[in-house]
Amino acid sequence: MGRGPSVALWLLKRGDFLAQTSSGGTGSSGKGVGARIRNIPIFAQQVKAETAKVVWPSRRETVMTAVMVVAMTLILGIFFFTVDWGFSRIVRFLLSLVQG
Repeated sequence: MGRGPSVALWLLKRGDFLAQTSSGGTGSSGKGVGARIRNIPIFAQQVKAETAKVVWPSRRETVMTAVMVVAMTLILGIFFFTVDWGFSRIVRFLLSLVQG
């Protein structure tokens, strides 16, 4: 649904994004926590920019997805209940043969 890689993937590829200085330096190398804290606003701006690129699903798509999840959950629940019930009957029958 999106137009490109996810934000998390983008951040992972970027490397140590919090260590970069606001002047575009290459890293914190010895600058410590202060440089990381100063870069929080830059990080927030980048997150906002990436969030604006996200293509959010429409209401109809969201409802249809939710309906499909509920339907598949019910179908699989019924299926596994039936399989479990069948195996239970088979095991009971086999145990009754052994006990005689």
